[in-house]
Amino acid sequence: MPWERGGFLAPEVLVVTGPTAAGKTGLGIRLAQLFDGEVVSADSMQVYRGMDIGTAKPTVGEMAGVRHHMLDVADPAERYSAARYVSEATVCVTDILERGKLPVLVGGTGLYIDALLRGQTFASGERGDAGCDSTRAGLVLRYDDEGGAVLWQALAQVDPEASARIHPNDKNRIVRALEVFAVTGETITAHNRASCAVPPRYTALQIAVTARERADLYQRIDARVDAMVADGLRQEVLALLASGLAPGGTSMQAIGYKEVAHALAGAGTFEAAVEDIKRESRRYAKRQLSWLRRKEAVQWILWDGAPDPVAMAREASALCQAVGIAVR
Repeated sequence: MPWERGGFLAPEVLVVTGPTAAGKTGLGIRLAQLFDGEVVSADSMQVYRGMDIGTAKPTVGEMAGVRHHMLDVADPAERYSAARYVSEATVCVTDILERGKLPVLVGGTGLYIDALLRGQTFASGERGDAGCDSTRAGLVLRYDDEGGAVLWQALAQVDPEASARIHPNDKNRIVRALEVFAVTGETITAHNRASCAVPPRYTALQIAVTARERADLYQRIDARVDAMVADGLRQEVLALLASGLAPGGTSMQAIGYKEVAHALAGAGTFEAAVEDIKRESRRYAKRQLSWLRRKEAVQWILWDGAPDPVAMAREASALCQAVGIAVR
């Protein structure tokens, strides 16, 4: 339940989100300092150990003494899932609340944030359980052998609503929807509808930060990629591959890792890979913004030219105090 601050019930969780390179990590840490909070990462790639540079994982120095959760909780050879994130992050959030502190959820993986706040349950076909691997593998093989149109038609027979939402070329979503039905006997449409009908597990103030002008954000993204290269992104990917990690593994599909791995395998130059990383990062930022702009409850903080950490913290602090989260 929400805990009392300033005489009325305040949100249980503070969310700091936004597109890549927008300044959310620094803002989240500063707010955790101001409001006696602890950071819970909401980044689908920062969960992996040994993937630090390419995921822009905060360093110990950048954490500034603020306790962080949900970093380095998985081996890069594992196939991490949203369901596992919700399960593990819920334990962290509950513990933070029980100790009288504020959970500050920081990251740009919108699916993880939304699922955690809702307390979403997942059908076994969505969890990445070992028991579903053979079903998934069989469906992937069918998709590759028979074509997307055939499996899309199969989906239309059991879940017309899902097939109407999913493009026949969207392999991942078609396979997942058929997998859920095969394993559980329930359509993914029915499961998602039931999940959305459940009241949210946590009340939250959601703050999103980004540039007022898209060009400023893109310039910052490009600069961040250059900094990653200078900090040793190539060496980080080499070390992961040398450890035995397969280039086709889930974690290695992350932006930055996939492109460098291809270049190391001889599929283009490293310089071309860097440009690909910049382009894909900009595209990812655009998708993140599209996701967030569908959410009416999000409070936006916009910066001009470059992020001003002091000004952003001041504006965000005012938003927090307006809903009853008190500075400590």
